Amino acid sequence: MMTNKSLPLIMANAGERLRITAIPAGRGAEAHLGELGLHVGREIRIMQRQSKGPLLLGIGDARIAVGFGLCSKVLVSLVDQEQQEKVRP
Repeated sequence: MMTNKSLPLIMANAGERLRITAIPAGRGAEAHLGELGLHVGREIRIMQRQSKGPLLLGIGDARIAVGFGLCSKVLVSLVDQEQQEKVRP
């Protein structure tokens, strides 16, 4: 289970609702991820993952496969944890 801090997408578990918090990558990688629909603030879900292989991501109704290396450049936080943090006093 992830905490409210941002972690690389490759460290998240399959099935978790995630929000992209940052993409600290070069312009080319950031542009490519943007073309795939991966932008800061976007909610995604890992549909399937393999050890050191591509991740199958759910973005709305679409499904895309993104390589392990590119996924390592995407930082995410757990959406359910974010909502719990907002409720706490």
